[in-house]
Amino acid sequence: MTTPLTLHPERMALHNEVHARPPEALESNLAISQVVMVCSAAEREASRAHIAALARDHHLAQPDAGSTHARLDFGLYRLRWELHTEFVTWTFTRPLKGTETGERVPEVATSTVPQHFLAQLPGKCLAAMHLWVLPIKGFSTDSVLQNILHEETLVASTVADGYGEVYTDFALHADGYSRMLLLAGGMTPRRLGRLVQNLLEIETYRMAALLGLPAARAASTVLGSAERELAELAESIRSATRESEPELLDRLTRLAGQVESQHAATHSRFSASAAYFELVDKRIQDIGESRLAGMQTIGEFMDRRLTPARSTCAWAARRQDALSQRVSRISNLLRTRVEIEQQQSSQALLAAQITRQDTQLKLQSTVEGLSVAAISYYIVGLVTYLAKGAEHVGWPVAPEMTAAIAIPFVAGGVWWSLRRMHHSLFQKGG
Repeated sequence: MTTPLTLHPERMALHNEVHARPPEALESNLAISQVVMVCSAAEREASRAHIAALARDHHLAQPDAGSTHARLDFGLYRLRWELHTEFVTWTFTRPLKGTETGERVPEVATSTVPQHFLAQLPGKCLAAMHLWVLPIKGFSTDSVLQNILHEETLVASTVADGYGEVYTDFALHADGYSRMLLLAGGMTPRRLGRLVQNLLEIETYRMAALLGLPAARAASTVLGSAERELAELAESIRSATRESEPELLDRLTRLAGQVESQHAATHSRFSASAAYFELVDKRIQDIGESRLAGMQTIGEFMDRRLTPARSTCAWAARRQDALSQRVSRISNLLRTRVEIEQQQSSQALLAAQITRQDTQLKLQSTVEGLSVAAISYYIVGLVTYLAKGAEHVGWPVAPEMTAAIAIPFVAGGVWWSLRRMHHSLFQKGG
């Protein structure tokens, strides 16, 4: 009998991650429409409620509260809903009849979807594309050039090791959707489903990656101003006086706050864009494309058109990191300089205090000498009066001689008493 194990709370979710969002098995003669909505946290939950309401209206099972994807069949069309970190994808699929494939522009999948449902999708639309999957046999590419796509921006290649051909123009058409045509033949439904999913994700991740471009352009203006100010501060620090250093340190601190605020606001965006660019590269690699005669491939188009945007985002991220490090180095340099000057000022102040203490000790010694003399004078005066009184009762020594003899003893005793008193006070203070 197997001993039961204590399971990690995330074991099932982690184990099933390899099965998350599996591609759907597909056949040819399909119209597919995908809409990508960028959503906040609240809009992500609203999208879950939106699809749940649609399922409820059609008496279908609703998605679980923790599910991140769902597939629903509404008869006229199928819906695939996927919840991602930043966006939600809505993929609508419907079969095409033979008569529809010969039309000037084949019917789109969203034509059978309730329009009020589409209009109320939570979030903001980032990408929208119509994709038609048609059989490669008996299809004339002239219709692609004339009816569906723009010939002047046409991009095409063979995919899936030559079992399919894909055509697109990466343009927004009158309905706000981009368009793509896939001619497939000799592929299993599973392989065709993976190919369609990769093609849709190329467009999705391309647009998601480009979200970093506006942030990079906006950051360039802020970074340029900050770099100029930092250069001015560095030059001012080089020739700064002690009086001007606090003001320079204050300016540098405010500049550091501005740079770090900008870095915090855009770092996650640039990191996400870099990850999305890598996903685009991976999906292009996965479709296994090769050149069609006289046509530019998707990979070549992406490499040529996305490289400037990718470089801009990467350069903005590196520029922010470099500027942050430079500000930190100059701040540390200025603070070190201020601390050294403060230490020098403290040393000078300490030396002045020591000098004053030495002077005070000398004055104290002088005062002590005067004090010994004054106290001795008063004590000897008392001895003189005492000797005069004792003379009447037979004291044999004259009062003046008695006072003269007492002077050294009185002075020595007073001096010794003061030294003992100082010694006792210093021991208590220590």
